[in-house]
Amino acid sequence: MDPARALRLIAYHLERTGAATYRVRAFRRAAAVAEEAGIDELRRRAAVGALTDLPGIGRTTAEVIGQALADRDPDYLVELTERDAPELTRGQRLRAALRGDCHTHSDWSDGGSPIEEMAATAAELGHEWIVLTDHSPRLTIANGLSAERLRAQLAVLAELNRRVAPFRVLSGIEVDILADGRLDQREDLLAELDVVVASVHSVLRMPEREMTDRMVTAVANPHVDVLGHCTGRIVTGRGRPESTFDAKEVFQACAEHGVAVEINSRPERLDPPRRLLRLAVELGCRFAIDSDAHAPGQLSWLGYGCQRAEECGVSADQVINTRSADDLLALLSPSGRR
Repeated sequence: MDPARALRLIAYHLERTGAATYRVRAFRRAAAVAEEAGIDELRRRAAVGALTDLPGIGRTTAEVIGQALADRDPDYLVELTERDAPELTRGQRLRAALRGDCHTHSDWSDGGSPIEEMAATAAELGHEWIVLTDHSPRLTIANGLSAERLRAQLAVLAELNRRVAPFRVLSGIEVDILADGRLDQREDLLAELDVVVASVHSVLRMPEREMTDRMVTAVANPHVDVLGHCTGRIVTGRGRPESTFDAKEVFQACAEHGVAVEINSRPERLDPPRRLLRLAVELGCRFAIDSDAHAPGQLSWLGYGCQRAEECGVSADQVINTRSADDLLALLSPSGRR
């Protein structure tokens, strides 16, 4: 096994299971150092016990490198892989049908890794594509993208896609739904993006009627493709209660306008709750099962959403990310929404 890949896999499993960020970064930094040094230099240093003289290589990472150089699966990687084996016996059929992920973040906003690293991990997981959906400008705590930064990101994606083909990174945004239902980005820029996920991130305790009007207004915007984590709830730690709105009215608007209801797979969100997910199924909505990944190790969280989707009667043909990238874009076009 390539030592740098072994170190990245360890970082991936640490990240997936919620390990401290400094531990994840230590292994990613060690992977970058190992890659820069090259196999020959690593072998030379390993032979004389000098791996730890490299910056960012400590005792544990040196042991991983040594075992990889000896054509062994590193002990620490084996341990993490076994510990990380998910107990997701349900949802596997739907998970196998997914071809991409409509909601991911990079270090351009509040994600922890470069776009290319997110793409490489997604490809290793078997994805054909991901949509990059960094935050919009008013979410300053998440380093949201101004119009100028979003346009610069589009240029970066054009170049990146030439290098990572046939894998594709589709352009997108997680745009804030403002209090009056308007979207937090210029309409002309939203029109250029492949996929727009619209989410409520502020004033989550708005009265029910006002919140309903806010969400329906956003869903009716022709640029919106996915309604993100609709209740805004947090189910771990101190938690956060659901926003209150007329779910039937909101989901009917989604069905009418061809907007997918997101099944958010983040373990702290698992949004929408099952009762609302079943309602959306009854009303004939489309769905997007998304990781909302802010780091490479979180891209595999899709299984949590798939499990809940199958429990609530969501079929593969109702899920927009079971399609190829080209078929997805056709589905989200004005003619595909009708």
